[in-house]
Amino acid sequence: MNSEKPIIRVQHVSQSFATAKGPFLALDNVSFDIVEGETLSLIGHSGCGKSTLLNLIAGLSRASEGVLLCDNQEITGPGPERGVVFQNHSLLPWLSTYDNVALAVHQVFKNQMSKAEMHEWIEHNLALVQMSHALDKRPGEISGGMKQRVGIARALAMKPRVLLMDEPFGALDALTRAHLQDAVMEIQQRLRTTILLITHDVDEAVLLSDRVMMMTNGPAAKVGEVLNVQLDRPRSRLALANDPLFHQYRQQVLHFLYEKQLYEKQLYEKQPAMV
Repeated sequence: MNSEKPIIRVQHVSQSFATAKGPFLALDNVSFDIVEGETLSLIGHSGCGKSTLLNLIAGLSRASEGVLLCDNQEITGPGPERGVVFQNHSLLPWLSTYDNVALAVHQVFKNQMSKAEMHEWIEHNLALVQMSHALDKRPGEISGGMKQRVGIARALAMKPRVLLMDEPFGALDALTRAHLQDAVMEIQQRLRTTILLITHDVDEAVLLSDRVMMMTNGPAAKVGEVLNVQLDRPRSRLALANDPLFHQYRQQVLHFLYEKQLYEKQLYEKQPAMV
């Protein structure tokens, strides 16, 4: 990590939603920091508020209670210092690969870069994700993995200090997912970007992260445990396959998730049967 300076601070955040049955408490008094330059993964069972938390940090929604800060400034909406990559690439289908990235660059840097500088910057970021060969292709003409690469390039091209990733590889096949995980690790090492990654994949969480934050089950989800992943960087998935420490971290996360699943099962079984 670059330093011990927190760039994201989540302080006593709760989030509730109005439903037909009354208020639904998704997050309950959640607090944590993300240190500048680190990769922090959020993992937990479905419904534990991971995406809700990411949307709050992205500024796409406002917390019911508590405060969220980015670089000591309250988060009140989206900002270019926080780039977002969703599971769905969200590319505009009528624009080329180049133009999808250009749209974001023009929005953020229209008064800071010349046309020539923007062109060079767009091509640079597409080269980072190995998409230089498909500048003129539209989303319908490239694979799912390539679309995700373009989504990552678009987010990076905004020069965000924090990259927020909501299960960006979840819908991809195993080989494509592995290639993109390696690409993200390489880019993070090169640019020292701060990353918040939501994932359901235990191996992915341990491989990519400096810390893994495990959420308790919803409703009223909280931070359960935080695992410090002390594996040297750069990391090789082949080398880690036989690394006892990697497997120890993996087992710790699996144990936490299993215990939460077992607890839910026991609660369900204690409920009175419906007549």
